[in-house]
Amino acid sequence: MFIRQIHYLLALAKTRHFGRAAEISHVSQPALSTAIQHLEEELGITIIKRGQRFQGFTEEGERILQWARILAQNWEGLRQAATQYSQQLTGVLRIGAIPTTLAVTPLLTEPCQSEHPGISIKLVSLCAEELIRQLDSFELDLGLTYLDDPRLKGFKTLPLYRERHVLLTRNPEPRLLKSNLNWSDVAGLPLCLLTQNMQNRRLIDAAFRDADVTPKVMLETDSIFALYAHVRSAGLYSVVPHSMLNQFETHQDVTAIPLTPELSREVGLIIRRQDLLSPIQDAAWNIAQQLDLQQRFDSLITVSYQTIPQND
Repeated sequence: MFIRQIHYLLALAKTRHFGRAAEISHVSQPALSTAIQHLEEELGITIIKRGQRFQGFTEEGERILQWARILAQNWEGLRQAATQYSQQLTGVLRIGAIPTTLAVTPLLTEPCQSEHPGISIKLVSLCAEELIRQLDSFELDLGLTYLDDPRLKGFKTLPLYRERHVLLTRNPEPRLLKSNLNWSDVAGLPLCLLTQNMQNRRLIDAAFRDADVTPKVMLETDSIFALYAHVRSAGLYSVVPHSMLNQFETHQDVTAIPLTPELSREVGLIIRRQDLLSPIQDAAWNIAQQLDLQQRFDSLITVSYQTIPQND
């Protein structure tokens, strides 16, 4: 009963509404309210501000919520461990990824589910700030993001690869077909880039500023896949991390040309530092340690670039 009360409390914190919390908990609203009242009586404190409708948590209640999240995480780890010891590992692996790394995630999720067929995966695209917040509040198990973020103190990190940026083009102008293509060379091209609120775009803008040029941005989007579609079908150019080439047949559809000076940044997995990982977290982390993504992504540039003449 105690664990059920904890989950009811977390459902209320998520929905901020008694009726919706009861709905996602698959119980009636009176049953949920009564269970939380019993929890308050058991703990001897008031957790919820009550009125005609939900009005929030008391100061003590906010502190209790933090412990409730830890308890729920530990209970899920205990349940997974028991399942692992009795049979195959089961449960949900919750992964948050910044948008530019979404093309990379199948290289982790496929071996996880191949080795542990009982695992299901929930994958969400998040900005780095929200990803860190959800990891810190036990709403995610793993995060895939840039590792040079100062906010990652207190997190365990696993470097996976260093992304390199390339010019993506369908029909490149002859002057672009060279091995020392620089940022000034591409600034005047009709570009489609990620929106300015995204980390990757801020890196690209900084590279153009360092070259003392202003890019000609024709389209902005928050989708890497939309960038590719506009390069392939709308005659635009783009600057993207070379890891995204993993999802597209670039040697058939588009060409990826390396840019100089190289713009690179380390990407990897992060996890909340804790004494004991859940079996699912531990399994995914161990599988990620065996991946060789750097060689894989670097070879994609070579395949694409070898299809065009190397004119210096």
